[in-house]
Amino acid sequence: MKNWHLIIDRNPRKGSWNMAVDDFLFRSLGEEPATYLRFYRWRKPTVSIGYSQKIDKVVDLDFCIRNGIDIVRRITGGKLVLHQREVTYSVCSSDTDIFSRKLMNSYRLISEALNRGLQSMGLESRLAKDTPPDYARGISPCFSGPARDEIEMKGKKIIGSAQKRTGNKFIQHGSIPLEKREELLKSLSPLGHKEKVIKMISLSDALDKKVDFKWAVDHFVAGMSDFFHVRLVPRSFSASELDAIQKIQKERYDNPEWNQAS
Repeated sequence: MKNWHLIIDRNPRKGSWNMAVDDFLFRSLGEEPATYLRFYRWRKPTVSIGYSQKIDKVVDLDFCIRNGIDIVRRITGGKLVLHQREVTYSVCSSDTDIFSRKLMNSYRLISEALNRGLQSMGLESRLAKDTPPDYARGISPCFSGPARDEIEMKGKKIIGSAQKRTGNKFIQHGSIPLEKREELLKSLSPLGHKEKVIKMISLSDALDKKVDFKWAVDHFVAGMSDFFHVRLVPRSFSASELDAIQKIQKERYDNPEWNQAS
C-alpha cells in the first residue's frame, strides 16, 4: 500500500494563497513518484479563471470590484469558477503506476474516486458521458453544465475540475459546492441574459440538509483512500516551505500582470 501526503486546510484562506499552495505542490514534484491530496476553503467570494481565458471576456470586472470579489488566474485550464461555500480539492502527482500519462485517463480516475465519496454520502451521482458542444466552445462558467467525466446528478454538475500536465506530473483541482450561489454566479458573467444558464447542484441541496466542510472532507478522504488503495498520511509545511509559498503568492497570484493577462 502506497502512502500519499494529505493536507487539509480547515481555516479559510485568501484565494491567491490557495492557488500558490497548489502551485508549490505541483512544482515540488520530482523524479521519485509522489502524490499530494489537499482539501481547502476560501476566505471570501473569489473567482478563479482558467489559464488561457481572457479575463474581460469571461468576468464582469466592474461587478467584482463593486462587490469586493477577488479574481485569481489558475495554472490549470477550464472555465470560470466562483469559490466560497465549498470544498476545494487538489491532487498533485508524479506517480505513473497509479495515474496514466494521459490527461483524460487520470482525470477520469480522480472523478471515480471523488464519486465514491459522494456515493458514501448516499448520493446517486455518476460521471457525465459527453461534453455538450456549446459548453466546449463557449465562455460560460464551469457550472453551466457537466463536461465529460465530470460528476453530475440528474443533469446538474456537482463537482467541476481542471487539470494541468507536464511530462509525468500533473495537478488537478476542483470545486465541490456546499451551498449554491447561482444568482451571484450569473451576475459575475458578462454573457447576455439568455446565455446565463447554470446547471449546478450543491451537496446541501442534493442531501436536503446543511453539509459542513469537515463532514464532506471525511467522506472524500475515505473515498480516495478506498478507490486508490493508498494510505493518506497527514502532512504540514515547514517554515522554509511556507516562505516559498508566500513568494509564489506575491510573484504570481497577487500580481495583476498574472491575473489580468490576456
